[in-house]
Amino acid sequence: MLKTTPTMVWGSTLPVAATNAHGAIPPQDASGRVAGYGHEMTPDHTSDDEVRDATAAAERAMHPQSVPVNAYEAPGALVVIAPFPAVTPEDVTVEARPGILRIVARLRSAAPREYLIREWEYGGYEREIGLPEGYGAGLEAKLANGQLVVRVLKGPLTDPLSVHPS
Repeated sequence: MLKTTPTMVWGSTLPVAATNAHGAIPPQDASGRVAGYGHEMTPDHTSDDEVRDATAAAERAMHPQSVPVNAYEAPGALVVIAPFPAVTPEDVTVEARPGILRIVARLRSAAPREYLIREWEYGGYEREIGLPEGYGAGLEAKLANGQLVVRVLKGPLTDPLSVHPS
């Protein structure tokens, strides 16, 4: 049997102990909530300039996150589906060139914060997959509810293609 330590984080019990960036369990108050969570951990107001500066610094320092995909052949198209949380269609570019489908999303925002748990970024995604021969006559993409769906139409790829999702 798996032993877990319930920890109160954000008002709900998690089946595992939450840790901070150093791997330590943050101190809790008498109610079981993580001590320090709330206004004192986040500035009352972060300026637009601070957010822009933090985002630019994060973009310079980060390596794009790889994105898992599911792909299948449908009548007339190769369909690729990938999770793209916390980005907008303007942040995402889908490109097709001979033998390669590339999906990229830029970093959305990196407001300065002291995270209790930090396992992913708001963007900075990139994935390339092999594009089978016979696909590339057209390229369609849609981003909704954090999910990107790309359709690479059947037919020869004559020129590189690039689209932003709708």
